[in-house]
Amino acid sequence: MNPLSILRDTWYFFSRHVGTLVPLCLPWIVIETLVQQQINLAAGSQNFAPWGMAAGLVFYPIYTASLILYMIDAGEGAERGVRELWSAALRLWPAFALLSAITSLLIVVGLSLLVLPGIFIMIKLAFSEFLLVQRGQTPIDSMRESFRLTTGHFFLVLVTSLAILAPVWIAEGWINDIGKDSPVAGVALHSLSGFFQLLLTVAAYRIFILLPERDS
Repeated sequence: MNPLSILRDTWYFFSRHVGTLVPLCLPWIVIETLVQQQINLAAGSQNFAPWGMAAGLVFYPIYTASLILYMIDAGEGAERGVRELWSAALRLWPAFALLSAITSLLIVVGLSLLVLPGIFIMIKLAFSEFLLVQRGQTPIDSMRESFRLTTGHFFLVLVTSLAILAPVWIAEGWINDIGKDSPVAGVALHSLSGFFQLLLTVAAYRIFILLPERDS
């Protein structure tokens, strides 16, 4: 495995299935963006971070679990409709939300410690969501197993993640400037940015399913 092949496979899957991914994930991303915008207006920029993160923890587990379930189905040759995938994702929501809350807290604390610890934690926990959804592991067990599985593949996950996130981070700065002048355009562009960040989940899952030792 190398980053270029992972990125190529990721884009191939994403572009081939975009007709399903848009109705599956984008509505939740738009709702999340709208809620975060309203929280920002009500709480002010200084108090936005904790409340904005809380809003993300409500919606992120739904569309991310839906995406993971869809990728699992695609790999197994199964087929479920959007509503069936949403229903399955909602059943996973309590455990997924808890996992997201713990990992987000650890990453934020790590980022506050000179950034690098936060990036390290983010990469080491890259497979925890897949382990929770596909294997039915508890949040703590999935985090522990993700730490084990990423051993030896840290830089592959890191380089692949940065290749996807760097353009998104650059675009976010431009989108924030537009959002100040046009809230509607800001919501639309933030939603589009959030949608393309799903590439990170697709890429991480591609690496996860190719790990030779993942079933050991």
